[in-house]
Amino acid sequence: MPRRTATMLASTLMLIALLCAGVFIPVPYSEMSPGPTVNTLGDHGGEPVLQISGRKTYATNGHLNMTTVRVTSADYRMNLVEAVYGWLAHDNKVVQHETLYPDGKTEEQSTQENAEEFSQSQESAKVAALKELDVPVKSWVIVSTVVKGSPAEGELHAGDVIKAVDGTAVKEPADVAKLVTKHKPGQNVRFTIVPAKEQTAAEKEKRTPTKTEDITITTTTSDDAGEKRAIVGISAGTDHTFPFTIDIKLADVGGPSAGLMFALGIYDKLTPGSLTGGKFVAGTGTIDDEGKVGPIGGIEMKTVGARAKGAQYFLTPADNCEAAAKDTPEGLTLIKVDTIEDALGALKDLRSGDTADLPKCGT
Repeated sequence: MPRRTATMLASTLMLIALLCAGVFIPVPYSEMSPGPTVNTLGDHGGEPVLQISGRKTYATNGHLNMTTVRVTSADYRMNLVEAVYGWLAHDNKVVQHETLYPDGKTEEQSTQENAEEFSQSQESAKVAALKELDVPVKSWVIVSTVVKGSPAEGELHAGDVIKAVDGTAVKEPADVAKLVTKHKPGQNVRFTIVPAKEQTAAEKEKRTPTKTEDITITTTTSDDAGEKRAIVGISAGTDHTFPFTIDIKLADVGGPSAGLMFALGIYDKLTPGSLTGGKFVAGTGTIDDEGKVGPIGGIEMKTVGARAKGAQYFLTPADNCEAAAKDTPEGLTLIKVDTIEDALGALKDLRSGDTADLPKCGT
């Protein structure tokens, strides 16, 4: 066999072997890509995304689109060929698997966490929007979760209202940890609660619990990476009572990143006129009860998805601006926001056509 032919055959076989190896060799990466974007002012799956009853609402137009990111599942093992393709593709992003699923988190754990974060983001969006409208909202500190195998298991339950710890009234979720960690591990701590199972339907609706009971729990030592301290194994959260009903109907979405857009959608429906002036605005960002906007992951994928859908403007958390501005889709203006008030101010400028002073990312 001629040497040239033998060399070409060997090279071809080696290339085939490398390709086969690339298909079968798993690599520790996951992929992110643009996900669906949904208008919070419109319908999804045949019904309005935002449904408000018991309060006058107003017709509106334009778009206030929340954006999402698709990610490969926790148990999916990407191969080398897929990773290389993802690195080369403009609309995809390949990241370390542990970035999306830290500490070996399973798909089930990730789904549950995302569902909880999504639920909390909806509550915070409602609170932030109503506070901007000066509508009173009642708040309660509750047991959010109970760690399995912890001292609190079987003693406290999700939904229990925490009235006091060691006789000291609790006003914020952070108060609970502050009061518990005053103890040393092994000491007792007394919770005054209204058990979720004891609350009547009327109490749950109006959040006016009256029957309290004291529960004494022996603390144990924390086992996380932080400073050793006394814990009982719960996380505290906030529950709210609203003067009218606000339902957010959006399935198959998780995480907290739609908070800002939900809050703006609620605000728009409860105020006369159009918040966007008919323009196509998309955006992202977490939001807390005070209207503070926080950063999210996958910002580059969300801007691509928003622009592909037709967005002209994108409300961008201030802490995401630098990353988003590096590769902004053509025709999309990134507007930097740090609070819901920033977003409302920017939308006012868009309605008036006075966009010269818009706080844009990268300027």
